[in-house]
Amino acid sequence: MSLPHAILTALVEKPSSGLELTRRFDRSIGYFWSATHQQIYRELGKLEAEGLIRALPGRQPARGQKKSYEVLPAGRAELSRWTATPQDPKPLRDTMLLRLRAAAVVGTAGVEADLRRHLELHERQLAEYEEIERRDFPPGRDSAEDRLRHLVLRAGIDLETFWTQWLAHALAEFAELPGDEPA
Repeated sequence: MSLPHAILTALVEKPSSGLELTRRFDRSIGYFWSATHQQIYRELGKLEAEGLIRALPGRQPARGQKKSYEVLPAGRAELSRWTATPQDPKPLRDTMLLRLRAAAVVGTAGVEADLRRHLELHERQLAEYEEIERRDFPPGRDSAEDRLRHLVLRAGIDLETFWTQWLAHALAEFAELPGDEPA
């Protein structure tokens, strides 16, 4: 149920075409809620059919013209309802953690190299988030909207910091493991 709400959020922030939305997902919302271009276009159709958004009238009627969408009052009400509804946190599901558990019984071949690869990926993501923070949230930018957006970015920074620290710790543990035998 969250993809429609991610789209509603993006459209409340700025009416957009499907293409503009997919680009925004690729650059911002997609950092914490990913969706394929097909999923976004499919949800736009559903949201329009449900009366939560509408296509803005084009300047000139033309076949194949890109549609821009805006949120209708019913869509804003749905987004407000969803925002106010309590939700439990989702349990962590991470294949690397499961693979480490399996490595304890079948051996660690290939795992250390993948831990290093994961560390590099998380370090790159952390650097990207920190660059976004420097660029988009300079001191003094403290409207309510900016503070909440920054809070979301800080969650990403803190998660990537956790993963880089944990992976460095895991690699230190690997350095001390005897051979490639199951525990």
